[in-house]
Amino acid sequence: MTTKLTLTIDDSVISVAKKYAKKKGRSLSDIIENYLKSLTSKEHQEEKISPKILALMGTVQLSDDFDYKKELTKALAKKYKR
Repeated sequence: MTTKLTLTIDDSVISVAKKYAKKKGRSLSDIIENYLKSLTSKEHQEEKISPKILALMGTVQLSDDFDYKKELTKALAKKYKR
């Protein structure tokens, strides 16, 4: 059974989305339905962590007061020389 749903979306987004759907040969409803299915599927909710990433976990010890945002800001400033 299908149910009609009303969404409020910016006109420019709808326009681009309709062009995308047409290019892919699909309906916008089908694209949105499949997207919502992917968001709510158990497989998507339980994202698997790569074994390589798991092997890295716990290898770096940081102090309790480490501020990653501050360090990231400094690194980006250095990289882009601001």
